[in-house]
Amino acid sequence: MSKEPSAAKKLIGDFAPKLVELTDDVLFGDVWERPELSPRDRSLVTVSALVALNRTEQLRFHLGKALDNGVTKEELIEPITHLAFYSGWPTAMSAILLAKEICGQRAG
Repeated sequence: MSKEPSAAKKLIGDFAPKLVELTDDVLFGDVWERPELSPRDRSLVTVSALVALNRTEQLRFHLGKALDNGVTKEELIEPITHLAFYSGWPTAMSAILLAKEICGQRAG
């Protein structure tokens, strides 16, 4: 039985195989699997960091992952709103528009 290639492998596997290996084995295979935080909590931390750093390209994936990990729409909106005052209005506005898009895709 063959395993479906990861998103990273599909995206950059032919170009940067070592980065795919680190992404799959270390980041998602080890760090995301540590028992000290639930996947849901890791998603909230990750989304918050990506919002604060204005990393919208990675945020798109992690908003969907957060929803998959049980974070609600309201639980995504709240830290983005909170971070408007800490990381800046433009970062929050960019993030909230992306969250609206991702949540809208899931709802419809």
